[in-house]
Amino acid sequence: MPTYQQGNTEWIKQELAGCFGQQVTMDLNHIIQLYALYDGSGQRWNPQGGLDYKPTVKRTNYIKKLIDDEARYMMSVEPEVKILAKEESGMDAAAQVEDWLSDFLRRQRWGDKLIKGARDCFIGKRVALKLTGRPGGKLGVQFRPSLEFVYDTDPEDVDTLRKVVFFYHTNESSQSDKQRIWRQRYEMVEGRCLLTEGIYNGFGMKIKETHTQEDTGLDFIPVYVIVNDGLTGDMTGTSDVEILSDDQDAYNRLKSDDIDALRFNMFPMRVVKDCDQKTVDNIKIAPGALIDMQTDPASVQQADAEILEAQFGYNDCLENALNRHKNDMFSLLSVPNVSLEQLKGFAASGKAMRALYWDLESRCEEKWNVWDAALIWMTDALIRMAKIYQTDELPEIAYKVSVMHRYPITGDEDAERQVDMQEVGQQVRSRKSYIDKWMPDANADSELAEIIKEKAMLEDSFERALDTEIRGGNEADMQKRTESTKREKGAQSPGDTLETV
Repeated sequence: MPTYQQGNTEWIKQELAGCFGQQVTMDLNHIIQLYALYDGSGQRWNPQGGLDYKPTVKRTNYIKKLIDDEARYMMSVEPEVKILAKEESGMDAAAQVEDWLSDFLRRQRWGDKLIKGARDCFIGKRVALKLTGRPGGKLGVQFRPSLEFVYDTDPEDVDTLRKVVFFYHTNESSQSDKQRIWRQRYEMVEGRCLLTEGIYNGFGMKIKETHTQEDTGLDFIPVYVIVNDGLTGDMTGTSDVEILSDDQDAYNRLKSDDIDALRFNMFPMRVVKDCDQKTVDNIKIAPGALIDMQTDPASVQQADAEILEAQFGYNDCLENALNRHKNDMFSLLSVPNVSLEQLKGFAASGKAMRALYWDLESRCEEKWNVWDAALIWMTDALIRMAKIYQTDELPEIAYKVSVMHRYPITGDEDAERQVDMQEVGQQVRSRKSYIDKWMPDANADSELAEIIKEKAMLEDSFERALDTEIRGGNEADMQKRTESTKREKGAQSPGDTLETV
């Protein structure tokens, strides 16, 4: 969980003047509760008092499972970012830039950061994609959760950042004057991005400042705020945790009450009737134990003993209620419930499994509308920063960025391969695109060159064999004709030869 501490937030209101600053400070406290619900600590409740037993408080954290499943399906296979040249002459340069970008992201552990950033976005309503760098240094990319930054935008364009402030507490203290908060502010001043960084206390007073309105050399703030869902102009976003909280609470309470009911009713009650007190006092509960039952002299009835078993008549109703709350949580996030029990008798073909995930895939594609824009911005910004800070030598090209989404679900790959091969054979698809799709780790140009080379070798071998066969056939025919002539001459007599002469 991010390291935000509740305390004096006047400095946030100063940074973000007006009503928006007040709204942000209230929202930060709400986000703390959302993270508590996600990790389970916020799912506790105070049981009803005045009971003669300690009620069970059991949590089955479906919120965390569903948020993780959603982020895992969307981001566990990282999207493919491709650089496409706008002109044919720039294809080699585009491939060089794409190789540089892929290597950079791999070294930055991009896949791990991406899925964690998605979780923070789904929980805390928004996340900041932050790029770092300095002249002659190294570039970096990171995600910061909503509890570690606040931001302000241009009044006329909500998509244009005017100021972003990152912060986190460096110590644990409830007293504002003893709190130490690292703060880093990016702000646009006259078309330049300025950086101010230092250590402050909880009142916002400066303790130590390491950078004061330092020119970063950029004409843009190297931050992109990704907002989860929300409506037009929404700067805070919505949380996927919040819509699950009511069903999660009802599920936990029902399950806890069921445990208590089972605990009290699983042991039968023993009933004795019309027995004297000595009999009652000498009753022992043990295997093979006997009861010396004596009738109470004051009773007119014969002494008797029996066991009163509990009747669990609510079992089906409870199971239906639990399943209803659980299925509602799965349905709210469009995550299919694919447990073994649910998949009994299900024809698990590639297309059928894909159909199960259609709703979730549609939900992820909706979220990708925002994430695509962020990744395209990140690519453009990294290329610009690499040139400005001279960290890497990249060619000048006109390009566009393509982001391909990839999901970790099986499909009918054999059928898809056959269709793609037919398209290649009918010349409506290039061989290079086929290799790029089905052999992503291979170099398409090298593979094509090797195919052409092998084809030429096979054709040359075939021509040689054919030529050899033809020449061999001609020599055999000539030899046969020579032998035939010799035989014919040998068959003629000497007299015939003299007459001929």
